[in-house]
Amino acid sequence: MNNLLADINITALITVISIVAAIAVLFAALIVLVSRLTAVKTDEKVEQIKDLLSGANCGGCGFAGCADFAKALAEGKADVSTCGPTDKESKAKIAAILGKSLSSDIELTAKVHCNGGISCADKFDYVGNVGCVSKNSFAGGNKACAYGCLGDGTCVSVCDYDAIKIINGVAKTDAVKCVACGKCVKACPKRIIELLPKNIKVLIACSSLCRGKDVTSACKNGCIGCGICAKACPENAIEIVDNLPRIVYNKCTGCLTCAEKCPRKCIHEIK
Repeated sequence: MNNLLADINITALITVISIVAAIAVLFAALIVLVSRLTAVKTDEKVEQIKDLLSGANCGGCGFAGCADFAKALAEGKADVSTCGPTDKESKAKIAAILGKSLSSDIELTAKVHCNGGISCADKFDYVGNVGCVSKNSFAGGNKACAYGCLGDGTCVSVCDYDAIKIINGVAKTDAVKCVACGKCVKACPKRIIELLPKNIKVLIACSSLCRGKDVTSACKNGCIGCGICAKACPENAIEIVDNLPRIVYNKCTGCLTCAEKCPRKCIHEIK
């Protein structure tokens, strides 16, 4: 009797194992089938483009990283010229893959539109977390000028190329080291850093939209919107918009008349 029960148990066990194995094989086959049906086809063009990009994954192009940027380029949703870290030769190869020519061969660099720093008064003593973002979150920062550089180095901390420093309380960029990745532009809570062509000769080093009297009470170096630079420019390359000069760079010849005439010395020659 016991032998019969043992034989039945072994038979039942083998049956159960066989059923489980069959189910496992069936599920494995289904997984393989589903994976093949739902597999995302890899675009060779995307892979070629990604291999040519710098791999910095800085996000300066507006995409999450180089892989997303490569995909956007392949789909015609982005322009390779917006990638700062990638060298010209690689950009040209990418453009060839896309069947295009480079839309621009103008090299860009980050520039800070502020001349304040230690020359700008403080409205209170800040005590809190380090960084411009933290400072700005408290009453717009401790500077008397609502538009000025807070000088606490958030831009410095995000730069991977050691291309920006805080000097006398205001951020300054190094055009030689800067690759125009745009990370500092995005990081600045005051939005006073801009990517500009490397070949420009002058820079408006102020961002204040306040009237002259308010500017002078806040900053020794701030633009008062007097318009002397615009009147003096022989090429009519300067417009006054919201109390602040704007240089029309495709008209500017770099004669530096504006810089010489500026009573506040907030128009800088770029060497």
